[in-house]
Amino acid sequence: MKKWTLLVLICSVFFLGFSANAVAKEDKKLKAGFIYVGPAGDYGFTYAHDQGKKYAESQLPWLETVIVESVAESDSARIIDRLVQQQKCDVVFTTSFGYMDDTVKAGKRYPDKIFMHCSGFKRSKNVGTYFGDLYQMYYLNGIMAGALTKTDKIGYVAAFPIPELIRHINAYALGIKAVNPKAKVHVKWIYAWVGPDKAKEAAEALISEGCDNLAFTEDTPAVIEVGQDHAEKGDMIYTYSHYSPMQSYGKDSVVSGQIMNWGGMYVKILEDIHNGKWTNEDMWWLAKEKAALLGGSHADMINPKFIPELKQAMVDTREFGKISAYDLVMKRYEQMKQGVDVFDPYTGPIKDNKGKLQIKAGEKASKGDLLSIMYYVDNVEGSIPQ
Repeated sequence: MKKWTLLVLICSVFFLGFSANAVAKEDKKLKAGFIYVGPAGDYGFTYAHDQGKKYAESQLPWLETVIVESVAESDSARIIDRLVQQQKCDVVFTTSFGYMDDTVKAGKRYPDKIFMHCSGFKRSKNVGTYFGDLYQMYYLNGIMAGALTKTDKIGYVAAFPIPELIRHINAYALGIKAVNPKAKVHVKWIYAWVGPDKAKEAAEALISEGCDNLAFTEDTPAVIEVGQDHAEKGDMIYTYSHYSPMQSYGKDSVVSGQIMNWGGMYVKILEDIHNGKWTNEDMWWLAKEKAALLGGSHADMINPKFIPELKQAMVDTREFGKISAYDLVMKRYEQMKQGVDVFDPYTGPIKDNKGKLQIKAGEKASKGDLLSIMYYVDNVEGSIPQ
């Protein structure tokens, strides 16, 4: 009897200790700092990150966060120091490509902290990288633009000439070419992430040059508003929203777009850090991981206003035969959700606009190639600024 009493006592102590450790682990707080390149209310890239942060807060009761908005890339080192030294953050997320080198340097200064850099390619023992990419959605937008254009001139308003934007412009162009080989993409660079006046000016210039479809990378609905203004005056300009659901700004102009869902990725990263399972392995999430979503709104993958026109636009494809542009978008989207092995826009043969073969027939671009891409595909006009 004494032996059984002793065994019960030992087990009780063990389970009490296990429970205490579990409670202590659950109660352990984690403080995360977020450095934003624009204002949280820009309704584009930074807005999407902030929505992802808020989702993580709603899912992780032990999480505490602090944000710093509109940080110039030249000022990121000072802000990182502030978040670590004054705000006592355990992990710092730097959410712009231009923060990369300062993030890597901060990793050396603060070896006991964790840093996560968005969209970059440099990592170290305590510096990881992550990105949710939208190139697949740009390809789908391109299919729609190629089917809807009446002028065979399609515009793109672009922020900065970095690989991310070149990747998106090219994917958009490849989608266009899949249904309309005659159409050409025209790009105007504005050198601003948040520059609504510059974006509007560039959009109007592209329209004056004959472009009737506009996609963009600029973190406000400015291009959408230009398209809506023209549509209301009877001059149909089709637009594609960027990063956030912008259809409400252009109900007569927005065909579709891309929506970025950072929430699941932030939860995964923060849970791994909290549970001691974090590694600096690069995270690259696409449609399969539900990071990249198709649509100009959360309710509509394609604006119902334009579905009849897309269903009437018939195209010939090697894989599906004769098919409507609408059905082609839906089929490709379902393939993308299964993974890049099923379908990827960057499958050769792909030539650049100088005639050089960049991806051989049947081959797919590697992630490394996509992260460093700096050439235009053959239906994009002009040269990339140096």
